[in-house]
Amino acid sequence: MMSASFPPAQPGPATDLLLAEELNLFLQEHEKNYKAGESKPREIGMPFLLMAPGSDTGVLLIHGLMAAPAEVREWADFLHAGGLTVYAPRLSGHGTSSGDLSTRNAQDWLASVDRGHALLKTCCTKILVAGFSTGAGLALQSVILKPRDFEAVIAVSAPLRFKSFSSRFADLLHGFNLCCLRCGQGRLAVEFVKNDADNPHINYLLCPVSSFVQVKKLMRSVRRRLADIQIPALIIQGRHDPKVAPESGPAIYERLGSHQKRFAWIDFNRHGIVLGPIAREVFKEVESFLSVCRLIDFPK
Repeated sequence: MMSASFPPAQPGPATDLLLAEELNLFLQEHEKNYKAGESKPREIGMPFLLMAPGSDTGVLLIHGLMAAPAEVREWADFLHAGGLTVYAPRLSGHGTSSGDLSTRNAQDWLASVDRGHALLKTCCTKILVAGFSTGAGLALQSVILKPRDFEAVIAVSAPLRFKSFSSRFADLLHGFNLCCLRCGQGRLAVEFVKNDADNPHINYLLCPVSSFVQVKKLMRSVRRRLADIQIPALIIQGRHDPKVAPESGPAIYERLGSHQKRFAWIDFNRHGIVLGPIAREVFKEVESFLSVCRLIDFPK
């Protein structure tokens, strides 16, 4: 375990209150936006907190686009086993339906992350932020916006550049859709595209075109200010990722301002690398990074 002069994390009324508010918000939005045949069981979208009372350090762990907190559950369990408190927030518009997601934007997602950070602050004195895919972009943006609030950042498969046709041309398609709606020709709009989901029991099978636009807007903002990130950083990228252009990882790594930074390839041909057997390779890199940075010593 990490040695520190701070008191260990302890759950209290403030933690319980904020967690209850997030759970209630999810349940209300799940009921309001539930769509038979599309919406997943509630346990998939439920935000969760794993307390490690003996530690003062927490991890804010952020899932990806069209996913839900269940996507990062294996990662959370791994970190928790290492003695860290972990909170996995639910990003606005997720865990409900694609129609709900189509009404949300990157600022809504950042607000969800901010509430997660506020929750962790009630029980931890040191906080790391980590995320997968769009969640990785949100993790980087959170550090850029709040540079003094995090000890380190871990970004796995952050989508600085996309590979798929639908995502690369999302801005044009979104503009066409807006024109159709303004002209009263909404029936011509293509508001959703098919999602080739790695984890169909978690992911939406349809993605709002507007969400692609929001992710690209987020990542343009991140790209401009990567040099502002000064804290320890780990960047991980799938070498044969079919959705996020693999050069995204090295490009982020090179632009970071951190003096203590690390990059790792994961040799895999799918986008989803934080669930299933391949996730062990990701977790090994995370363990090594946290140990080298003396943020935590995992049990042998």
